[in-house]
Amino acid sequence: MRQAVIHTRQRLDTSERRTCAVLGVSRSGLHYKTKVQGDDALRLAMIRLAKQYGRYGYRKIAELLRIEGWHVNHKKVERLWREEGLKLPERHKKRRRLYHKDSSVIRLRPMHPNHVWAIDFVHDKLSNGRSYKMLTVL
Repeated sequence: MRQAVIHTRQRLDTSERRTCAVLGVSRSGLHYKTKVQGDDALRLAMIRLAKQYGRYGYRKIAELLRIEGWHVNHKKVERLWREEGLKLPERHKKRRRLYHKDSSVIRLRPMHPNHVWAIDFVHDKLSNGRSYKMLTVL
């Protein structure tokens, strides 16, 4: 945008104030210089904490960075987190026990034929619209 304002001013030989007013650009924004920030040290600290605490997400890592003395908010940590491609590992479902603590059976593993049975009701409709139920036994 800055280049467009400068080019227009030179071509039309107008003042900066008038050119900015016509183009709808603020004069303070025209002279703004961006600050170059080196995030390399922050990235390394973030990756180090992510490796050390594998189950922590970016919010918890941001808190740990603040505890370490970094002046950083969660939005910047989230942006760097995404740029680095960091993700939480998938959670695995815990396998449930076969027995309660009082030794009562939750489910049995079949040991021989006719040891464990399973039943289920199946509902469906026929082509003529009548419904029927069926008991299936395994």
